[in-house]
Amino acid sequence: MSPVGTVEFESVPQDVFTILGHHVDMLVALGRGDAINAMHAPEYHRSLYQKFLHRLEGVSVDWDGLYSSWPPSKEKLYELDSDVHIADPAKVATAERWDDSSLQEIRSNVGPWFGNTLSGTQQDPPSGWADAYEYYTLWEIFGKIAAVFQERERYEAFVSIRDSMMQTIRAGLPSERERPSAAVVLFSTSDEKIWGYKLNYPGYYAAHTRPLGATDALADAVGDGYGDNGRNITLDSELLLEADPDVLLVLGPMAGSHNLADIRSQLEYDEVTREITAVQEGRIYAQGARRQGPILNLFQTEMTAKQLYPDQFGEWPGYVDGDPYPEIPVEEQLFDRQRVADIITGEGQ
Repeated sequence: MSPVGTVEFESVPQDVFTILGHHVDMLVALGRGDAINAMHAPEYHRSLYQKFLHRLEGVSVDWDGLYSSWPPSKEKLYELDSDVHIADPAKVATAERWDDSSLQEIRSNVGPWFGNTLSGTQQDPPSGWADAYEYYTLWEIFGKIAAVFQERERYEAFVSIRDSMMQTIRAGLPSERERPSAAVVLFSTSDEKIWGYKLNYPGYYAAHTRPLGATDALADAVGDGYGDNGRNITLDSELLLEADPDVLLVLGPMAGSHNLADIRSQLEYDEVTREITAVQEGRIYAQGARRQGPILNLFQTEMTAKQLYPDQFGEWPGYVDGDPYPEIPVEEQLFDRQRVADIITGEGQ
């Protein structure tokens, strides 16, 4: 896998170091959640994943006390003595005190690197990595991670579920002229800043929105660009009103860092944002996370399909702050929860 090349193992890794959520998600999907010994912001990820895993019978995670791994400490990596570091060395190279010699030291003395992160938004790799870097889809990365753990059967089962869901979605999508405009946003918890994210750009960050083909209300928005080659922009209330989305998809509430009810009230009270179509029509919905693996991708694709196209895929029942992913009648589900749970627990193999 780019950017690490070919990696070989004498046996299936048992102790696994991770940093970012898409890799964490893939390990949980492969039944390897208990093998994880580190991740970035474990409390955040536990809060987020508990909301979704609640709907998968027999699937749970216990990440209490895990090392919060960004930025990673070389000394801690020696202490953890992991069999593999499911992390992108090109990303790690951007952290302070990490250079090629440090990366090689850990690879040689502890365990190999094996991960790809910059495919999230297809951002430019750091200096020295451009020639070695290749971008993958979420599901391509998942396939390569599955190979490390000899879990081809689980991987193919997940792909089959996703393919079936996407076939249903493609068949039900309305014509382009009947599709709403939408914006993915994150509100600051400390000031009035709003971050906007491109809905249909390449990369696995948009793996649950891009296939749904809604019009990106922020496609032509002009704000203070930051990071990711301008794929994300910093907004204010006036710019959001200028974009005027029909649907507002809000990051944060399902991870517990924001309260959706409060956000709705603030938008309805503010003399500028109250004029936004999504606010006037009550189409303000919670989202989970952009950095996603196969589990979040299944749930979030279903969730967003219902938020954007209720007439085609059934009404989104709404998210209540602090509650799990809402219960959806079996006949309105876009994928089989029990089948996913059985794959993860090994019951379906």
